[in-house]
Amino acid sequence: MDNFEDLKRARGLDRRDVLKGMAGAAAVSMFAGPALAQAAKAEAPDLAKLAADGKLPKLADRIPANPLVINVEKVGKYGGSLRRGLRGSADHNGILRLVGNQGLVRWNLAFTEVLPNVAEKWEVNANSTEFTFTLRKGMKWSDGKPFTADDVVFSIEDCAKNSELYKSVPSTLVIGGKAGTATKVDDNTVKFTFATPYALFLEIMATPLGQHPTLFCKHYASQFHPKYNPNVGDLAKAANLSGWPDLFRARNGDIEIPSRWSNPEKPVLDPWVIKEPYTGGATRVVMERNPYFWQVDQSGNQLPYIDRLTFNISQDVESLMLDAISGRLDIQERHIDTLQNKPTLSQNMQKGGYRLVELIASSSQQVQIYLNMTHKDPKMREMLGNKEFRQALSLGMNRKEIIDIVYLGQSQPWQTGPRPGHPWEHKQLSTQFTDHDPKKANEILDRLGYNKKDGQGFRLRPDGQKVFFAIDVIPTLYPDAVDTLELVKRHWAEIGVDIKVNTIERALYYTRGDNNDHDAAVWPGPGGLDPMLDPRDYFAQHPQGSRYAIPWTLWYVSNGKDGQEPPESQKQRMKLFNEALATADLKKRGEIMKQLMDLTAEAFETVGVCLAVNSFGIVRNNLNNVPQKYPNAWSWPNPGPALPQQFFFS
Repeated sequence: MDNFEDLKRARGLDRRDVLKGMAGAAAVSMFAGPALAQAAKAEAPDLAKLAADGKLPKLADRIPANPLVINVEKVGKYGGSLRRGLRGSADHNGILRLVGNQGLVRWNLAFTEVLPNVAEKWEVNANSTEFTFTLRKGMKWSDGKPFTADDVVFSIEDCAKNSELYKSVPSTLVIGGKAGTATKVDDNTVKFTFATPYALFLEIMATPLGQHPTLFCKHYASQFHPKYNPNVGDLAKAANLSGWPDLFRARNGDIEIPSRWSNPEKPVLDPWVIKEPYTGGATRVVMERNPYFWQVDQSGNQLPYIDRLTFNISQDVESLMLDAISGRLDIQERHIDTLQNKPTLSQNMQKGGYRLVELIASSSQQVQIYLNMTHKDPKMREMLGNKEFRQALSLGMNRKEIIDIVYLGQSQPWQTGPRPGHPWEHKQLSTQFTDHDPKKANEILDRLGYNKKDGQGFRLRPDGQKVFFAIDVIPTLYPDAVDTLELVKRHWAEIGVDIKVNTIERALYYTRGDNNDHDAAVWPGPGGLDPMLDPRDYFAQHPQGSRYAIPWTLWYVSNGKDGQEPPESQKQRMKLFNEALATADLKKRGEIMKQLMDLTAEAFETVGVCLAVNSFGIVRNNLNNVPQKYPNAWSWPNPGPALPQQFFFS
């Protein structure tokens, strides 16, 4: 399936514009303006009553003079509770994807353009080293206090760049190894300055990891910061926490930690605010309308339309499936969107009162196998770090069988790289060593010195130990990966290599990866539609996601202060990527990325299975303004950019 054509048809876009956006092209315009100004005219009945009773300021005093106008397909009506499911106690991103990506800028629905959001406009200097954002005058936090440039500067300079809070400055704020600075121009204007050009800054600010400028409310969060409260150590001690950083995170959270949704007192800019928190032992999370939310529809009605969100917490996917087919979920794709579940959900649409929507794959790879090339055991590191060993494993894999059985024939063999049709598609990177050739695989393994076998036919290393490793996988998150690995286990046994399919919970998966304790791990390979926004498989870039060499990643993000120094090929790619980040010209950027991907292909660091397939979700029939088709991506955290604040029940 041509995903670019899908998006074009869905939104009526010119293919050139789509390709530009998917390539992560920088916004080259010097100015981006807001939608046509629309004064607020109406609000939810419960808020109107509170305002009439004097318990809440009038609507005009609660939202900006120039609110963000959302041109909704249908002007909605107020009311109702939207039901969505979470999986266990570490599914916080299930909330973020629906609620919490209120950054300075946002993506359009087609994932092709950066639009105004918290910032109503911006200016970029000629060499993309200065970005000046104009904030919405009169905008408020959910507690009614003003949101100003002081909040942005606090979030960046006092928090994100604080070495006690963050081991290293978030990579979104770093270019050329140097962190940018945020400075206040006036109450409604803030300037970001970088030492070198940062042409991709706006696109990165539109992703979930770009939320730091709007994440922390100064008047609230500063009480947990030693710069503003010299007694914060006593507060931490009283809360039985080891120090102020732990206290700060407990009260304010961060982009991707559960505590972000555990404190009802924390002011936010989101459409809904926490009422029943996401804490250990909770069976549900409840959020209610933010009376100070700063968006309206084209008729001047304050958003959101829906009164509250209810996230029921299930302990297994089966419970989520039962909730879906029995009509107890209003919108859900997360955890239930496997091809294996699609027939069941399709057959029960009438019974459950829902329809299916299509989620366009942004990933490159459905199941990417990351062998730990920085393994703590020298013998394992030698084996897994050998390129020919990885090539042999790839040739020993019967991808056609996997695609036919697990993915119902709806894919093709694929390693990694931009998706077919992308202007940066790289044939060598994507298709090398995808043929099933066990004879050649055996020849390579024999040549590498693994030519002796035990009584079960498994190869032995030169030190006499069996050629064996475990592959970590999260069954509740990616059941298809478990099925895939069980087939891979059989394929590799045929060439004398033994593996364990190590099914573990998500928290342990991350802990093992963070500590570099894993032999290997799997994850969907990103960078299919957004190679600039998520290049973790092209070089060691993501501190948790580049699972073939986490210590190399730590070296990269810390500018050489932490982790392990990577080999020359990696360092070349790191340099090339930083150069691409600084290049506004799309053609030149593509040329740089071609060089980078050439090196990635030569290194052959990860083993892919097949091209990521489109997914799906369910939407209740009476839930309106939900697109029938939209991207499925972490960089485009679905369904959030589809603006759930415009959804309503009929």
